[in-house]
Amino acid sequence: MPLQKLQRDSLKESGFAGLREYQLVKDPKAFGENTNNDGSWQGIGQFVYLADARFMPHGETRLHDHHEVDVISIMVEGRLAHQGSMGNEQDLLTNDIQVQRAGGEGFSHNEINPDATWNRMLQLWVLPEQAGQAASYKVYQPQRGDVTRIYGGKADGALFAAKTQIDVALLANEQTMTLEQPFLAYLSQGEGMANDEAMEAGDLMQGDSMNFRAIGDAQLIVIQAVA
Repeated sequence: MPLQKLQRDSLKESGFAGLREYQLVKDPKAFGENTNNDGSWQGIGQFVYLADARFMPHGETRLHDHHEVDVISIMVEGRLAHQGSMGNEQDLLTNDIQVQRAGGEGFSHNEINPDATWNRMLQLWVLPEQAGQAASYKVYQPQRGDVTRIYGGKADGALFAAKTQIDVALLANEQTMTLEQPFLAYLSQGEGMANDEAMEAGDLMQGDSMNFRAIGDAQLIVIQAVA
């Protein structure tokens, strides 16, 4: 498959409660067969949802529940105050990542912007491969120059074991990343070259392989499904 691109700003912004968001990925197995009529893309593996969201000053999602879904929050700009049945009162700073597995027992949460300025957060949903798992919670703090596996991997070595894998790359200027199997990748910050094609923040990419080179600091979210 040749490299394909979807720019965030080509979609209609929506929102609820105290946030506004662009929904770039909505998979039919979670949202119904007509869900992509708005120009959004389908997911890959068990990855079913990607939203690029901005919280209003002091905005919040309000307390709500999730069951049998893994919810990943990636802070792009600003801070987030987390309230919930897991990790209550955890503060998330820029580049921090929160992973919540609902499992069969489920969890409730409210995400709050504690500041008087807009912030920005990505939210990803992955459906579990096995129903009825125990709820679990973890926060990651990636460092510049590193590629951090935040979801997926073999059951003997990963907290959130799954065949759907998610990596967050905080790339430095001129740093490269090579993908050699089908992927979705979202450039949430910065600029770069993907297979010699210029990319900017807000570009969602899909293909069978990719050589990516950062131009300045960049944040790249990579989702792949492995056998």
